[in-house]
Amino acid sequence: MAQQQRTDDADDSDDEMLSKGEIFEVLRNQRRRYVLHYLKQDGRPVELGDLAQQIAAWEYETTLQGVTPEQRKRVYTTLQQTHLPKMDQAGILTFDSDQGVIGPTERTQEISVYLEIVPGREFAWRELYLSLGAISCALVAGLWLDVPVFTVLSDLAWAGVIAAVFTVTAAVHIYHERHMRLGHGDQPPELSYRVDD
Repeated sequence: MAQQQRTDDADDSDDEMLSKGEIFEVLRNQRRRYVLHYLKQDGRPVELGDLAQQIAAWEYETTLQGVTPEQRKRVYTTLQQTHLPKMDQAGILTFDSDQGVIGPTERTQEISVYLEIVPGREFAWRELYLSLGAISCALVAGLWLDVPVFTVLSDLAWAGVIAAVFTVTAAVHIYHERHMRLGHGDQPPELSYRVDD
């Protein structure tokens, strides 16, 4: 009866979106973000032992073979007792504690929109685009006022320069973000999270 109730509750929770507070609570822990990275990277159910080994390697900045039994056990225990049940309850993944198997759900994919990877220092793309916009406005004003320094090129050439700079910047930004997404790459850089308004 209790098992049936838990299944019914899980089905009900699948139909509801997680609140931002619930997402924040799940993602505020680095180890849980590593779990999501690993699941998205693998894309199929994984064994708890393999997951613990990989997360320990990331946390202790070593290879899979370099993880000590104590380090693996420490990660394994907290995953089993705390993190995986919490993520399972939220529907972010499935955790079969009897079999020791973790699997992704639809929410595993959906929740990644709240994650961004910050490689050491985050590049300030918004500030770059704002600066480019301000420079473009100044250039247009200079052309409109016939400032001599801007007459070196024609208005059409300046428009081409502005368009080229924005296009190249956007292409670099897209390339950078594709390679820094959760689940891409063998080793995750520092993972941070945001809860958008």
